[in-house]
Amino acid sequence: MKRFIHTLLLYIGAGFSLLSVSCIREDVSGNTPEANFESLWRIIDRQYCFLDYKHEVYGLDWNEVHERYARRITPSMTNENLFEVLSDMVNELRDGHVNLSSSMATSQYREWFDSYPRNFSDSIQSNYLGKDYIISSGLEYQILENNIGYIYCSSFSNGIGDGNLDQTLNRLAICDGIIIDVRNNGGGNLTTAQKLAARFTNEKTLVGYISHKTGPGHQDFSAPKEVYIEPSNGIRWQKKAVVLTNRRSYSATNDFVNCMKQFPNVTVVGDKTGGGSGLPFSSEIPNGWSIRFSASPMFDPAMEQLEFGIDPDVKVDMTSEDMQRGKDTLIETACQILKKQE
Repeated sequence: MKRFIHTLLLYIGAGFSLLSVSCIREDVSGNTPEANFESLWRIIDRQYCFLDYKHEVYGLDWNEVHERYARRITPSMTNENLFEVLSDMVNELRDGHVNLSSSMATSQYREWFDSYPRNFSDSIQSNYLGKDYIISSGLEYQILENNIGYIYCSSFSNGIGDGNLDQTLNRLAICDGIIIDVRNNGGGNLTTAQKLAARFTNEKTLVGYISHKTGPGHQDFSAPKEVYIEPSNGIRWQKKAVVLTNRRSYSATNDFVNCMKQFPNVTVVGDKTGGGSGLPFSSEIPNGWSIRFSASPMFDPAMEQLEFGIDPDVKVDMTSEDMQRGKDTLIETACQILKKQE
C-alpha cells in the first residue's frame, strides 16, 4: 500500500508541478480584442496536448482556425461578442476539459455527450436502490433481489475513506457478484478513482502511461511514464464485477474505467465513455479571463489515446420497452452476465 501511495503522490505531484508552470500569464501587449484573441490562440498552440492527435483524428488545423476566427475579431466588438467568438474557437478542440471562464459565463463543449443516448434514469434507478439503500462516502449501495451487489458512484470529487470501502465490500461479500455504476459521473479526483479501482486487483497492474508537456512545440512531451495500480491493503473484491458506463462518464471516471478494464474479473457494460483523459490545467489571457485546457495526455497499456473515450466490453443501450416497465437495460444485462459466471 505504501508503494501505491508513493506512486500516486509522484503522479499527482508531477501534475501540480506542471500546474505551477501553466498558470503563468501569457504576455501579449495590450488588452484589446485582438490581443486577447492572439493570447488565447497562442496558449492553446503552445500548451494544449492533443493538437497533433486531433489533426490525425478529425483534421483539426490550428493555424487554419487562427485564420478563420481572426476575421471575426474587430477593435470595437463588445466583451459579449468577444467571449462568443473565443468560446467558439476553443470548442473546435472538441474537449470537455477546455473551458473559457469570464464574469459573464463559462464556455462548455457539450457535443461529446449530446449526440449519444443518456442510458440512465434517476427514477428507474430508484427502483433498484429502493428506500433502504446505504450511503457511505458518497457511494450508494444495495443488495438486489437476485443477490447481486449494486454500488452507484456519482462523483469522484469527494474522498472515499478506506474504512468506508472496507465496510461496503464486507457487507456485499455475500453477493454473487457486484455492479459498479459510474454513469453520469463527471469525474473529480484521480486519487479517489484509483483508490476504488485498487479494491479489484490482487497484483500490481499496468493501467497506462502519462506524458507531460515540456515545450511549446506540438510534439514537445516527456517520455511516457508507466502508471500502475497496486492492490489495496484493505478488503479486496474477489468475485466477478461489472462496471456500467455511459457517455457522461468523464475525466477521472474515464481513467477509472480504463483501470478496471485491465482487471481479468471485470466486464465493462454500457456505452462508450466520454473521454477527457488529458489532465486539465489553467492559464489566463490579458483581460483576466481564464482558460482551462488539457496539458498531459494519458494512454492505455497499449499506448492508445483515451481522449475520445473507452469502448465497453459489452455495448448496451437502454430500450424503450424496458424503460416503460421501469427496468434499466444496463443493470439487467449486468445481472445476467454476473449470474452466468457464478
